Amino acid sequence: MIWKYENSPAVGGTPPTRWPAESQIERESNRSTLLMLAHPHCPCTRASIGELALLMARSQGLVSAQVLFFKPAGFPDGWEKTDLWYSAARIPGVTVVCDGGGIEARCFNQESSGAVVLYDAEGSLLFTGGITGSRGHSGDNDGRAAIISLLVGEAAKCARTPVFGCSLVDEDNSCTEGENLCSRREPSRTQTNR
Repeated sequence: MIWKYENSPAVGGTPPTRWPAESQIERESNRSTLLMLAHPHCPCTRASIGELALLMARSQGLVSAQVLFFKPAGFPDGWEKTDLWYSAARIPGVTVVCDGGGIEARCFNQESSGAVVLYDAEGSLLFTGGITGSRGHSGDNDGRAAIISLLVGEAAKCARTPVFGCSLVDEDNSCTEGENLCSRREPSRTQTNR
């Protein structure tokens, strides 16, 4: 049962083939732009943030990267600023952004935490998917390898990989890893963190 859980991908999104005009995220015009959509309370996403750090170490100067942390509408300020937020903010070359109400996740048609999209300098989609090989596990994987290949101008083995993480859109969905639980169910108004 654990093996099945760890290797079951989340719902994959289909991002637009061109950078969406309605997005408030600025796309770089002189290099590629990478976005990771993340749920700040998803234990599976910890591995995705670790893989992003490795990816950025191999591609400094070749890509602008932002991690967009989902925050439900009406939730208190700071709800999204978990250890995952601060881990992502420490990665050189990465900017963290609050995606209030999941507006950007909808612009890029992404439904799962840990989903990555990569667009070139002209705004064309190069890659979509995850950068872990299974749920919550770091290590060599097709997603990270494909992005690095694309950034250095080599042919990539694939342009789409599965994503392993919590839902960004299903209010009743939750994922577990050991004793950890993350879901988007609304906490009590006095509760500010999970």
